[in-house]
Amino acid sequence: MGVNFDLNDLQAFRAVVELGSFRKAAEAVNISQPALSRRIEKLEGALGVRLFERTTRSVTLTTVGRVFAPSAEQLLDDLDVALLGIRDVSSSRLGHVTIACVPSVAYYFLPNVVASYHRRFPRIRVKLLDSSANEVLSSVISGEADFGVSFLGSQEAEVEFKVLLQERFVAACRRDHPIARKKRVTWNELYEHDYVSVDKTSGNRLLLDQALSTVAPHAPSVCETRHVTTMLGLIEAGLGVAAVPSMAMPGRDHPVLTSVPLVDPVVKRRVGIVMRRGRPLAPAAQQFYRAIIEMKRGGGATGENGDADFGPQATKTASRKSAS
Repeated sequence: MGVNFDLNDLQAFRAVVELGSFRKAAEAVNISQPALSRRIEKLEGALGVRLFERTTRSVTLTTVGRVFAPSAEQLLDDLDVALLGIRDVSSSRLGHVTIACVPSVAYYFLPNVVASYHRRFPRIRVKLLDSSANEVLSSVISGEADFGVSFLGSQEAEVEFKVLLQERFVAACRRDHPIARKKRVTWNELYEHDYVSVDKTSGNRLLLDQALSTVAPHAPSVCETRHVTTMLGLIEAGLGVAAVPSMAMPGRDHPVLTSVPLVDPVVKRRVGIVMRRGRPLAPAAQQFYRAIIEMKRGGGATGENGDADFGPQATKTASRKSAS
């Protein structure tokens, strides 16, 4: 027995799932709201189940809808690959790509990639899931994200980890802080000052705990936060100092914040692209992957001790070089 629904019905379903609104979904697929409702009703009728619970205020997936959503997404992605092929993705195509990334990457590096990608493919919508390293890994494994950018994943059998760069941890502080006058600072010296730390749910905390097993802070941190970007806001407000990945720091022209290399020991982390093993990228995601690689090749500057500097200052410098 045939199934009486088509590609347009699946696309309407995906739009409602992603946007959580029949009105927004109708706008996204360029049809009227009644027409979109008819497509959803047709799909539900063909499957013999209700996919959404609808009230005047909200739209949520039913239990069956939550089970069906990943299959529909995979079907549309596979069809996209079959019909378009990698070379056929162009600015005239509709599509979407979902990238999971740790906040430090999302805030200072990926905006440059997204801007470049949008100029080339203005009709492809980009969704960024800025989450902890563990959540990035989960999003990739579950298929919620096409791929991720993180510093965890190299030990996981289910994923492939392609290293983009290696960066060191630095001491973040205000320009008027005593540490700012130093050329380098030890971890013990850092901990002599009030400091802010990341909590135990952070992948950075795990990495630091392992690397600093012989370094004991003199006192607990004055504040714990889950994300490095929040930590920098606290430092800018004068709460103390913090150890952060160099990529998380704003440009060298920032009026308040600066950084000093941390030594004894030098702690580094590898940042890379996390992909689910054995699952090919859809065309739109493949193009975004290429945009990241191109940005890495063209925007990465080598800092002290050969560490990659992938922050905003590096990308600004690369832009000036490419324009000259």
